[in-house]
Amino acid sequence: MKPYDVAVIFAGGKSSRMGKDKSLLPFGEYKTLTAFQYEKLNTLFKTVYISTKEAKFDFDAKLIKDCHKESSPLVGLLSIFKTLNIDGIFVLSVDAPFVNEETIGSIMQTDTKKYDAVVAKSPNGIEPLCGYYNRSMLPILQKHYDEKNHKLQNLLDASKILALEFKDSELFSNLNHPKEYEKALERVI
Repeated sequence: MKPYDVAVIFAGGKSSRMGKDKSLLPFGEYKTLTAFQYEKLNTLFKTVYISTKEAKFDFDAKLIKDCHKESSPLVGLLSIFKTLNIDGIFVLSVDAPFVNEETIGSIMQTDTKKYDAVVAKSPNGIEPLCGYYNRSMLPILQKHYDEKNHKLQNLLDASKILALEFKDSELFSNLNHPKEYEKALERVI
């Protein structure tokens, strides 16, 4: 039985630093990085969605399309809570493939109802796209969107959060540039 309810993979970014859509890059034995993340989360969560601007994946998955034209994780979070009638969700960026089951479990096993969000904190700082967000964030999300304030750190600063510390920064390696992607491929082969 899968221990957790709902997860969302964030795969709607512009990928401007990568030069091509990183959510569609092959990863290990998977056709895409998104498929890799989807399979990992699907072993832990009853329902997995993909937050995106468009249907672009070659496998069957539930999509949550952004409600606004801007590309930002804030728009993704806002769209999730406007689309789904749920109390909270775990989110993970498509470009953080080394976040493992133990890390996800540590976040999900905290008392998430006491906070607007429970997010990972690595030696590099807050990892806002690896965490649990409660519906209590919706008014703050809307306010920040209305003010055109899309920085997730500003959102978290205005919210009641718990930042869970993890000592291994490699878990949260983001694949933003081609060299980071190539290095990550070496780790999975």
